[in-house]
Amino acid sequence: MSSRHDDGLVRCAWCGVDPFYMAYHDQEWGVPEWDDQALFEKLILDGFQAGLSWITILHKRDNFRTAFDGFDPAVIARYDDAKVEALMADAGIVRNRAKIIATIGNAKGWLDIMAAGEGAFADYLWSFVDGQVVDKARRGGEIITEDGASRAMSRDLKKRGFKFCGPTICYAFMEAVGMINDHVVDCHRYGQV
Repeated sequence: MSSRHDDGLVRCAWCGVDPFYMAYHDQEWGVPEWDDQALFEKLILDGFQAGLSWITILHKRDNFRTAFDGFDPAVIARYDDAKVEALMADAGIVRNRAKIIATIGNAKGWLDIMAAGEGAFADYLWSFVDGQVVDKARRGGEIITEDGASRAMSRDLKKRGFKFCGPTICYAFMEAVGMINDHVVDCHRYGQV
């Protein structure tokens, strides 16, 4: 589903009319991302989003970046109990102990993948779509929340110790980082990504 906005552009309906959300839709969502650390950040933020709205996470994203040391997995993997408690006291982020602990474990998993000689984290993640953007070509109100690639990614990440990475989270992640072009076909961004 899409809608025409006051600026004359047709956008995916999910972004509504919030200028902050529209900017995210127009500039970031669905753009193929190949940077290892940016992919790690997005995967973690998608995990934090579980049960919440994405706009909540977007508004807190800069706070998350500060609180989690720029999403540097090597730093996060060394977090101790004192850091966990500091994060639990930080009103600028989502204060969920399970998600914070999972982020530390996920950072360790990221380091394991990088140390295993399997290539970059981006190569590992993009392998679930054979290194190519998957075009879903949605035409209406159909909503897809997972697919075979997101289920495979979720299974493999979990096998490697990652948490908060179920198939629905992985699918949302894959949409956001451009592995899946899930803009509706009449959205002005569909052909651009």
